[in-house]
Amino acid sequence: MTSSTGALPEDTRPEPPERGGERETIEGFLDFLRASVVYKATGLSDADAARRVLPSLTTVSGLIRHLADVERSWFREAMAGEADVPSRWSEEDRDGEFRVTEHDTLAEVVADYEAACAESRTVAARFDLDDPSAGRDGRYHLRWILVHMIEETGRHCGHIDILRELLDGAVGE
Repeated sequence: MTSSTGALPEDTRPEPPERGGERETIEGFLDFLRASVVYKATGLSDADAARRVLPSLTTVSGLIRHLADVERSWFREAMAGEADVPSRWSEEDRDGEFRVTEHDTLAEVVADYEAACAESRTVAARFDLDDPSAGRDGRYHLRWILVHMIEETGRHCGHIDILRELLDGAVGE
């Protein structure tokens, strides 16, 4: 069994542009936060990534799986109007994405999250910021979804940051 490193790796996250248009700035901050999720998890063992240190089901792996499902839900389902988008959440198990077992490796969880983010970028590239969503009755536009994803990803990145410190003491930006 591999143990966690207790340290964060070299920081290679993409910096959001200091000068840029609205879309470039919004997407730059979202991509920085997406990379921060992976950065904060790098160096954790599979066991620590799945370890519960809170009374809830919250774990690093569970949060990353949740974020993968959220990416797919907002971009593929809501924005693009796709049907049958995969999700671990269901009416029967509202915590499905947070249920992590010893068989779930952090590498697989991160790879799925990175794939979901790539899918989201592909969908977003097809639309203008003011385009209405094809799903969810067109109530949202791409700008709202991108800004919401900054909020959602940033909030959970903060959770991952705290969990990482509790798990192996690693701290950093």
